[in-house]
Amino acid sequence: MRLPDTAHTSRPWRIHELTGDFTLEDVWELPIAGGPDDFPQVVRRMAERDPAEALPGAAGLLWETRWKLGALLHWDRPEDGIGTRVPTLRERLPDDLRDGPAGPEFGSLPFRPLYLCADEWAAEMANRTVHGVMHIGWVPDGTGGWHAQMAVLVKPNGWFGRAYMAAIKPFRYLVVYPALMRHWDRASKRAVA
Repeated sequence: MRLPDTAHTSRPWRIHELTGDFTLEDVWELPIAGGPDDFPQVVRRMAERDPAEALPGAAGLLWETRWKLGALLHWDRPEDGIGTRVPTLRERLPDDLRDGPAGPEFGSLPFRPLYLCADEWAAEMANRTVHGVMHIGWVPDGTGGWHAQMAVLVKPNGWFGRAYMAAIKPFRYLVVYPALMRHWDRASKRAVA
Protein backbone atom coordinates (compact mmCIF):
# COMPACT_ATOMS: atom_id res chain seq x y z
CA MET A 1 0.00 0.00 0.00
CA ARG A 2 1.34 3.41 -0.97
CA LEU A 3 1.88 5.71 2.00
CA PRO A 4 2.13 9.48 2.35
CA ASP A 5 5.68 10.86 2.35
CA THR A 6 5.31 11.70 6.05
CA ALA A 7 5.30 7.97 6.87
CA HIS A 8 9.00 8.16 6.00
CA THR A 9 9.95 11.78 6.69
CA SER A 10 8.40 11.88 10.19
CA ARG A 11 10.43 8.93 11.46
CA PRO A 12 13.92 9.44 12.93
CA TRP A 13 15.61 7.26 10.29
CA ARG A 14 19.37 7.48 9.98
CA ILE A 15 19.02 7.67 6.19
CA HIS A 16 17.95 11.32 6.55
CA GLU A 17 21.55 12.15 7.55
CA LEU A 18 22.79 10.95 4.15
CA THR A 19 20.18 11.93 1.59
CA GLY A 20 19.43 15.63 2.02
CA ASP A 21 20.20 16.16 -1.68
CA PHE A 22 17.92 13.28 -2.80
CA THR A 23 14.20 13.41 -3.58
CA LEU A 24 11.78 11.06 -1.84
CA GLU A 25 10.13 9.30 -4.77
CA ASP A 26 7.94 6.64 -3.12
CA VAL A 27 6.93 5.28 0.27
CA TRP A 28 5.21 1.89 0.55
CA GLU A 29 4.03 -0.32 3.35
CA LEU A 30 5.22 -3.77 2.38
CA PRO A 31 3.12 -6.85 3.13
CA ILE A 32 5.89 -8.23 5.31
CA ALA A 33 5.18 -8.52 9.01
CA GLY A 34 6.79 -10.06 12.06
CA GLY A 35 8.07 -9.43 15.53
CA PRO A 36 10.57 -6.87 16.79
CA ASP A 37 13.55 -9.22 16.26
CA ASP A 38 12.64 -10.46 12.76
CA PHE A 39 14.18 -7.60 10.79
CA PRO A 40 17.54 -9.28 9.96
CA GLN A 41 15.69 -12.26 8.49
CA VAL A 42 13.38 -9.98 6.49
CA VAL A 43 16.36 -8.11 5.05
CA ARG A 44 18.16 -11.32 4.12
CA ARG A 45 15.08 -12.70 2.33
CA MET A 46 14.59 -9.44 0.43
CA ALA A 47 18.20 -9.39 -0.77
CA GLU A 48 17.96 -12.99 -1.99
CA ARG A 49 14.87 -12.45 -4.14
CA ASP A 50 15.20 -11.88 -7.88
CA PRO A 51 12.39 -9.60 -9.09
CA ALA A 52 12.83 -10.89 -12.64
CA GLU A 53 11.76 -14.35 -11.45
CA ALA A 54 9.10 -13.04 -9.07
CA LEU A 55 7.24 -10.65 -11.34
CA PRO A 56 4.66 -12.33 -13.55
CA GLY A 57 3.13 -11.08 -16.78
CA ALA A 58 3.37 -7.41 -17.69
CA ALA A 59 5.50 -6.51 -14.65
CA GLY A 60 8.10 -9.15 -15.51
CA LEU A 61 8.12 -8.07 -19.14
CA LEU A 62 8.64 -4.42 -18.14
CA TRP A 63 11.46 -5.42 -15.78
CA GLU A 64 13.22 -7.44 -18.49
CA THR A 65 12.65 -4.73 -21.10
CA ARG A 66 14.21 -2.10 -18.83
CA TRP A 67 17.41 -4.11 -18.40
CA LYS A 68 17.62 -4.96 -22.10
CA LEU A 69 17.14 -1.29 -23.03
CA GLY A 70 19.74 -0.36 -20.44
CA ALA A 71 22.24 -2.71 -22.05
CA LEU A 72 21.41 -1.53 -25.56
CA LEU A 73 21.53 2.18 -24.69
CA HIS A 74 24.47 1.86 -22.25
CA TRP A 75 22.53 3.14 -19.22
CA ASP A 76 24.06 0.66 -16.80
CA ARG A 77 27.76 0.71 -17.62
CA PRO A 78 30.19 0.39 -14.71
CA GLU A 79 31.59 3.85 -15.46
CA ASP A 80 28.15 5.32 -14.75
CA GLY A 81 27.80 3.61 -11.38
CA ILE A 82 28.80 3.90 -7.74
CA GLY A 83 32.40 4.97 -7.25
CA THR A 84 32.76 6.24 -10.80
CA ARG A 85 29.99 8.65 -11.88
CA VAL A 86 28.89 9.20 -8.28
CA PRO A 87 30.66 8.63 -4.98
CA THR A 88 29.17 6.02 -2.70
CA LEU A 89 27.01 7.25 0.14
CA ARG A 90 29.16 5.08 2.41
CA GLU A 91 31.53 8.08 2.40
CA ARG A 92 28.80 10.07 4.18
CA LEU A 93 28.16 7.48 6.87
CA PRO A 94 28.83 8.51 10.46
CA ASP A 95 31.40 6.32 12.20
CA ASP A 96 28.88 4.16 14.06
CA LEU A 97 27.16 3.13 10.81
CA ARG A 98 30.39 2.80 8.83
CA ASP A 99 31.83 0.49 11.50
CA GLY A 100 28.62 -1.57 11.68
CA PRO A 101 27.28 -4.15 9.25
CA ALA A 102 26.30 -3.06 5.75
CA GLY A 103 23.73 -5.83 5.40
CA PRO A 104 23.45 -8.65 2.89
CA GLU A 105 24.65 -8.42 -0.69
CA PHE A 106 21.99 -8.65 -3.39
CA GLY A 107 21.76 -11.74 -5.52
CA SER A 108 20.61 -10.07 -8.73
CA LEU A 109 19.75 -6.41 -8.20
CA PRO A 110 22.37 -3.73 -8.93
CA PHE A 111 22.20 -2.37 -5.36
CA ARG A 112 25.08 -2.17 -2.90
CA PRO A 113 24.24 -2.32 0.80
CA LEU A 114 25.06 0.82 2.79
CA TYR A 115 24.20 -0.01 6.39
CA LEU A 116 22.04 -2.23 8.54
CA CYS A 117 20.87 -1.40 12.05
CA ALA A 118 18.12 -2.67 14.34
CA ASP A 119 15.23 -1.17 12.38
CA GLU A 120 16.53 0.04 9.03
CA TRP A 121 18.54 -1.07 6.06
CA ALA A 122 19.67 1.03 3.10
CA ALA A 123 21.22 0.16 -0.23
CA GLU A 124 22.24 2.30 -3.19
CA MET A 125 22.62 2.00 -6.94
CA ALA A 126 23.64 4.36 -9.71
CA ASN A 127 23.51 4.31 -13.47
CA ARG A 128 23.29 6.86 -16.25
CA THR A 129 19.75 7.87 -15.20
CA VAL A 130 19.86 8.20 -11.40
CA HIS A 131 21.63 7.67 -8.11
CA GLY A 132 19.03 5.81 -6.09
CA VAL A 133 18.57 4.57 -2.55
CA MET A 134 16.23 1.85 -1.35
CA HIS A 135 15.48 2.22 2.36
CA ILE A 136 13.69 -0.53 4.27
CA GLY A 137 12.41 0.33 7.73
CA TRP A 138 10.95 -1.95 10.41
CA VAL A 139 7.96 -0.13 11.88
CA PRO A 140 5.83 -1.03 14.91
CA ASP A 141 2.16 -1.39 13.92
CA GLY A 142 0.70 -0.32 17.26
CA THR A 143 -0.65 -3.78 18.10
CA GLY A 144 2.59 -5.49 19.10
CA GLY A 145 3.59 -6.49 15.58
CA TRP A 146 5.98 -4.91 13.10
CA HIS A 147 5.90 -4.42 9.34
CA ALA A 148 8.32 -3.43 6.60
CA GLN A 149 8.18 -0.02 4.95
CA MET A 150 10.10 0.84 1.78
CA ALA A 151 11.16 4.30 0.68
CA VAL A 152 12.81 5.06 -2.64
CA LEU A 153 15.02 8.15 -2.80
CA VAL A 154 16.55 9.40 -6.04
CA LYS A 155 18.93 11.97 -7.41
CA PRO A 156 18.24 12.12 -11.17
CA ASN A 157 21.23 12.59 -13.46
CA GLY A 158 20.39 15.88 -15.18
CA TRP A 159 17.52 16.41 -17.61
CA PHE A 160 17.83 12.85 -18.90
CA GLY A 161 17.39 11.38 -15.43
CA ARG A 162 14.40 13.62 -14.67
CA ALA A 163 12.77 12.66 -17.99
CA TYR A 164 13.46 8.98 -17.34
CA MET A 165 11.90 9.12 -13.85
CA ALA A 166 8.82 10.91 -15.22
CA ALA A 167 8.46 8.39 -18.06
CA ILE A 168 8.59 5.31 -15.82
CA LYS A 169 6.37 6.66 -13.03
CA PRO A 170 3.03 5.39 -14.40
CA PHE A 171 4.53 1.96 -15.07
CA ARG A 172 5.91 1.77 -11.52
CA TYR A 173 2.57 2.67 -9.94
CA LEU A 174 0.24 0.73 -12.23
CA VAL A 175 2.26 -2.39 -13.00
CA VAL A 176 5.53 -2.95 -11.15
CA TYR A 177 4.76 -2.00 -7.54
CA PRO A 178 1.39 -3.82 -7.40
CA ALA A 179 3.05 -6.99 -8.74
CA LEU A 180 5.90 -6.66 -6.22
CA MET A 181 3.41 -6.21 -3.37
CA ARG A 182 1.50 -9.34 -4.41
CA HIS A 183 4.78 -11.27 -4.68
CA TRP A 184 6.00 -10.15 -1.24
CA ASP A 185 2.59 -10.91 0.25
CA ARG A 186 2.68 -14.49 -1.13
CA ALA A 187 6.32 -14.94 -0.09
CA SER A 188 5.59 -13.64 3.40
CA LYS A 189 2.64 -16.04 3.81
CA ARG A 190 4.77 -18.98 2.62
CA ALA A 191 7.51 -18.06 5.11
CA VAL A 192 5.00 -18.07 7.99
CA ALA A 193 3.17 -21.27 6.92
